[in-house]
Amino acid sequence: MKKFGSLILAAVLGSVITLVGNRYVADDASQQVKIEHINGTPIAQVAYRLNEKGEAVALDFTGTAEKVTQAVVHIKSSQSGEKIERERNSNDPLQFFFGPNGPVEKGPSQSTGSGVIVNTDGYIVTNNHVVKDADAVEVTLSDNRSFKAEVIGTDPDTDLAVIKVNQKNLPFLSFVDSDKARVGEWVLAVGNPFNLNSTVTAGIISAKGRNINIINSNNPSHNGQQPSSAIESFIQTDAAINPGNSGGALVNLEGGLLGINTAIASPTGSYSGYGFAVPSDIVSKVVEDLLAFGTVQRGWLGVQVLSLNSDVKREFDLSVNEGAYVSGFAEDRLSAAKDAGVKEGDVVVKIDETPIKTSSGLIEYIGRKRPGDKVSITIDRKGEIIVIPVTLKNKDGKVGTVKREEKDAVSSLGISLEDLEAKDLKKLDLENGIKVKSLEGGKIEKYTDMREGFIITHIDNNEVKSAKEVNRILKSKKAGELITFAGVYPGYPREYIYALRM
Repeated sequence: MKKFGSLILAAVLGSVITLVGNRYVADDASQQVKIEHINGTPIAQVAYRLNEKGEAVALDFTGTAEKVTQAVVHIKSSQSGEKIERERNSNDPLQFFFGPNGPVEKGPSQSTGSGVIVNTDGYIVTNNHVVKDADAVEVTLSDNRSFKAEVIGTDPDTDLAVIKVNQKNLPFLSFVDSDKARVGEWVLAVGNPFNLNSTVTAGIISAKGRNINIINSNNPSHNGQQPSSAIESFIQTDAAINPGNSGGALVNLEGGLLGINTAIASPTGSYSGYGFAVPSDIVSKVVEDLLAFGTVQRGWLGVQVLSLNSDVKREFDLSVNEGAYVSGFAEDRLSAAKDAGVKEGDVVVKIDETPIKTSSGLIEYIGRKRPGDKVSITIDRKGEIIVIPVTLKNKDGKVGTVKREEKDAVSSLGISLEDLEAKDLKKLDLENGIKVKSLEGGKIEKYTDMREGFIITHIDNNEVKSAKEVNRILKSKKAGELITFAGVYPGYPREYIYALRM
């Protein structure tokens, strides 16, 4: 009986403990975080904008991004080994020709960038600096197909190039009028930064007509200013642009091509707030010229201009606040403006119906024209407004079309040759040979240590006696075929041999 009572007491105590424990567990559960799942789609359309018709439409980048990424490609440009120049001891003739430890080669290099397909037949526009000096160019489409590309033409003055892949029915982007683009307008930048394919960033146009003195920056004019041949009137955007975006697309929200992304303003080399794109109106002109003529047909006014600011206005006692101040001219026969009656000290305020506010604006507008085109220049001359008709010339001072320079096989290697007379050969104790007059940045200078003054006596064990004969031999060579140049330097008895591939 006593044992039975103990069992009843234990049962009662167990029930009490259970009830109390459940109460604590219930209280604790009420404090736990609950995760709920709601069926539906994310809200992407959180803002609105006005389209060209003034209608309110949702600010949504997804459709544009999907369209544009299909027409933006990844470009790989490859270069074979390049020699590295090192300091030489001028007292050692062997070091003069071969360096302290002989010629030093750098391994193959590769650069990457972006490009935009601009028609269905595989023509692609990119930056000149993306494909410059490339021995091979490979294009990867958005669907990961890769093809070898041919460089159709380049224009260093705008840092643009056109390449082509042998494919049909490709997605492409159409040009839109960059003149109509407005500061504050939404834009997307599409490219392949840091080899991250099909990257899309968004921002606004933060300025137009920017000149940042980057094109031809390695070839400044005598006074340190930008060469007159360079055309810079960039669209500035705060859409993130990084290395690898070069040659990519800057588009409006309808997917129209506004420009080709070209440069960034950065103390670090990466995105710091501003990127720059060549306007589509310049791009389309360059592409059309390269396809139609093989070279860019560019009109020239033949003037040196400065953008107006308070200092320029005060220095020259001007009555206008905006425009392009004419500070000088090219040589007389090259200056279409001077021939037409424009004078030093004039301020160009309008060309045709386009207001000119800066020097870069003038350069951009004229850069879209061809030799022989007629323009109306409106100038302010000491407060007097004058309209002067001008017929543009080409860089040679003529109004005709510039023909594409047909390079022979010798000049394509960057070498200029000079025939030697019999008396010169006799002094060198040679029976045949031609002299290397100059080297001009081609493959020979890039991949060998050949120097000016070298006497070529043999090419691939064939005697050579004239520049015409050398050109004939080189023309018979195929791309990639090995070629050897043998010869001597005046004053040095040994024979030197240089080899490279065509």
